[in-house]
Amino acid sequence: MHAPPPPDPVVLRLLRRAVDVRAHEVRATLLGFAWFLCLLAGYYLLRPLRDAMGLAGGPRELRWLFTATFAAMLALVPLFGWLTARLPPRRFVPVAYRCFALGLLALCVPMALDVRSPWLGRAFFVGISVFNLFLVSIFWSVLADCFGNAQARRLFGFIAAGGTVGTFAGPALAAAMVTALGPVALVLSAALLLEAALQCFHRLYPRTGSVPRDAAHPAGAATAAGDARPLGGGVLAGLGLIVRSPYLLGLCGYLLLHTAASTFLYFEQGRLVAGAFADTASRTRFFALVDLGVSALTLLLQVAVTGRAMRRFGVGAALAALPVASALAFAAVALSPTVPVLGAAQVLRRALDYAVARPAREVLFTVVSREAKYKAKNAIETVVYRGGDAVSGWITAGLGALGIGFAGLAALAIPLAALWALLAHRLAREQERRLRTRSADGAESQA
Repeated sequence: MHAPPPPDPVVLRLLRRAVDVRAHEVRATLLGFAWFLCLLAGYYLLRPLRDAMGLAGGPRELRWLFTATFAAMLALVPLFGWLTARLPPRRFVPVAYRCFALGLLALCVPMALDVRSPWLGRAFFVGISVFNLFLVSIFWSVLADCFGNAQARRLFGFIAAGGTVGTFAGPALAAAMVTALGPVALVLSAALLLEAALQCFHRLYPRTGSVPRDAAHPAGAATAAGDARPLGGGVLAGLGLIVRSPYLLGLCGYLLLHTAASTFLYFEQGRLVAGAFADTASRTRFFALVDLGVSALTLLLQVAVTGRAMRRFGVGAALAALPVASALAFAAVALSPTVPVLGAAQVLRRALDYAVARPAREVLFTVVSREAKYKAKNAIETVVYRGGDAVSGWITAGLGALGIGFAGLAALAIPLAALWALLAHRLAREQERRLRTRSADGAESQA
């Protein structure tokens, strides 16, 4: 691949005020930023509506919606495995994105016909939940394929900030459009944003040669040969890679603890919000305000804290930020189960997740095999994630039937946060070990 033209000196100087970027990394960094911006802007156009429609059948229906989302993920993973076994990333990523765009367009038909069925709301909730996890997972798989470990530590926080800008742009577009044009316009706009995200992918991912490298990770980018070949393997190869790798199993454990904490808080949020607000419009407004607070704090952390903190304190400390924030959130809501306290707890916890823990988690995938970056990573972030959601939802229902409320859940969750933080430390140590033991030519360790 021909070397990209040098960046404009003014652009480079301005960018370096926010992130420690090298001149040859500017184009790829900005493309990653723009891709994530378009992707999350499309999702956040629809997220408040999804959450409000999910409560249409009452908060008790949420566990069924989480289970249905998990079932949808189970159905998609073999299909994704089939695609990745037969097509290289440059071909299967567009297929995945455009299939989801077509799914969004299909939802427009009953909306345009003003169908008022609870099944439309359920389908919308499940579809948007799958859209979020699946396409974001593919985005980070490509980023882990294109950037080396040292680059990821420096740049992933800033690239993640592109998504945070999208979380501002999406609700702003929704507020400007929904009253005049209705929900159909939101869905159509989200499909267009998916196409814009895909165009960023085409410009970031190489046809031949490699994308930006650094001395710390000379083989951190996709090679011409790798780009031309499918990943191979069976349709369930990702699950096999996970079972055979203690490192990937550790990542599953970290994510399961994350989903359990998120689901317990989400169900308590549903209960409190359903009791405090009687109609869909007021509930949507509350969810939108929480999303706005999360976005504002996340962007501040991503630009001012994430990259510097990861370089100074390491990946382990960044991963441990989420268990600590979760323990604080559970304690606060258990002591004062009110909508304002829950909203503040959600803002803090989710902002630390998106701004600090998520980029650190993506760094962990830079030291696994290329096949694991796409197949195992996708299985972990779809089936394992939504499986954790579904199981946690039923655990909440079971404990509720036994008369154990949120305070009892908090008493269980807070000590589990200590185990979660210890696992974060062990994962970071293993990632460092893999970095040190890589062969001299920079070939990635096999997961």
